[in-house]
Amino acid sequence: MAQYNHIELDSNSIEGQRDLGPPDTGNETPGDTNSDAEKSAPVVNWPANNAPDGGRDAWLCVLGTWCTSICAFGWLNSVGVFQQYYEAGPLRQYSSSTIAWIPSLQIFFMMAMGPIVGKVFDKYGPRYLLSGGLFLHVFGLMMASISHKYYQIMLSQGVCSAIGVAAIFQPGYNCINGWFNRKRGLAFGIVSTGSSLGGIIFPIMLNRLIRSVGYGWAMRTCAFMILLLLIIAVLTIRCRLPPHPHPITRSEMAQPFQEPEFRFLMAGMFFLTFGIYVPIDYLSVEAYAHGMDLSLAQYLVSILNAGSLFGRLFSGYLSDRIGKYNTFVTACATTGILILAFWIPGHGNAATIVFGALFGFTSGAYVSLIAALVVQISPLKEIGFRTGIVFFIGAAPGLVTNPIAGAIIDKTGSWAGLKVFAGVLCLVGTAFIFCTRIARTGWKLLAVF
Repeated sequence: MAQYNHIELDSNSIEGQRDLGPPDTGNETPGDTNSDAEKSAPVVNWPANNAPDGGRDAWLCVLGTWCTSICAFGWLNSVGVFQQYYEAGPLRQYSSSTIAWIPSLQIFFMMAMGPIVGKVFDKYGPRYLLSGGLFLHVFGLMMASISHKYYQIMLSQGVCSAIGVAAIFQPGYNCINGWFNRKRGLAFGIVSTGSSLGGIIFPIMLNRLIRSVGYGWAMRTCAFMILLLLIIAVLTIRCRLPPHPHPITRSEMAQPFQEPEFRFLMAGMFFLTFGIYVPIDYLSVEAYAHGMDLSLAQYLVSILNAGSLFGRLFSGYLSDRIGKYNTFVTACATTGILILAFWIPGHGNAATIVFGALFGFTSGAYVSLIAALVVQISPLKEIGFRTGIVFFIGAAPGLVTNPIAGAIIDKTGSWAGLKVFAGVLCLVGTAFIFCTRIARTGWKLLAVF
């Protein structure tokens, strides 16, 4: 146990040395130049170790971020429903890979805007981002409800709503970093259950409402629900650390790319995004193509997200005990093995349902711990920018994963190649994340990190 504690202390002390120093009085600026903006900002960079790990404001922040998680990742977790509906309904004249550009654009914008959102957050805090994101997300869904053509759905759901999602999901995660330290993994785990809950509720709502009241009112009903949740988020998410409005220097922008552990982290997220989203988007489509009843196939997304709910909560709890990177690497390696060893040879409804639940459970750490991985190796005052970089790295695979998957299916007429593609890239991404851990701890396999 002495060895475990030593590694954990090293991690915190490294972060502390880079973040902290004496409290900033506003008289020092990057490059030793003064600015009126900085003089007017009462900046105090408190140590992460002084986070209260609880209290009313801290848990209200968790509640608000949980609401944004439902509306952001929870909404995107239901993209499999739209892929299936569009292929069978209004866009049936288009190929699977062409339709897949709609959910791919949603994922792309959510991640590609990470550095922009992170910089705005570091400068102004969460309020403007949450308010603007609320408007764009809800407005985009309302416009999608009256859309009938491919380009209309692409612009409303794939662009406008997606930009809103990009603005709402990152601020709350960044604020939690300032409120929690020892319980940070648990806080992230609780928050990430929101995306799983959204991934359970939205597919069921959409499937039932589309059949009963039509696509238009199904989308509008979801938009009203998202509006209510985001109003709660705007009212409850607060930062413990005040924003630090200063222009980021070139050296600050370049610093993350000069750190070996951060480069490994970026590479890992790049490959993991390829692997994780294939089962999320294509599990129900593949099951229906192999003879599963449509009414049952539509519930696979909800089953997957039900498993993910427990996986995210458990991974958050476990990460506070054995380390964020240890938990993440174990979970994602298991996910890749499940895809290759279970999804490929699995046949029949029972095997597909079991795979969906297990995949959801093991892949839960992917969403619940991404921000925590960044915090573990970054100075606290740069969390917004650095988290944005990591999400931006995932933007390219987020954009092309579904079209590539659709092209594999269209060209080969088989699902085996798609499953190998997903499983192998999950394992490759996990290997890079493990390299991040080794770069910090060395080959001390029992170290808590």
